[in-house]
Amino acid sequence: MCQHQSPCPPADAIDREAARTVATFQEQGWSLLCNGVIVFEDTGELLPDGTTIEPHRGPARHALAA
Repeated sequence: MCQHQSPCPPADAIDREAARTVATFQEQGWSLLCNGVIVFEDTGELLPDGTTIEPHRGPARHALAA
């Protein structure tokens, strides 16, 4: 559970990429977010439930939803 104030968006939220980074492995090309999402430098994602999100380009999806 996120301990940040204000809490990070959950892994199933459209703005999940806005969660804080808790670990970065630049040499391997990925980072772990507070909500359990792994983001890759090619913009692909791996959600905590094993779902994969294809790489995407352009503005973040949550920016388009606003």
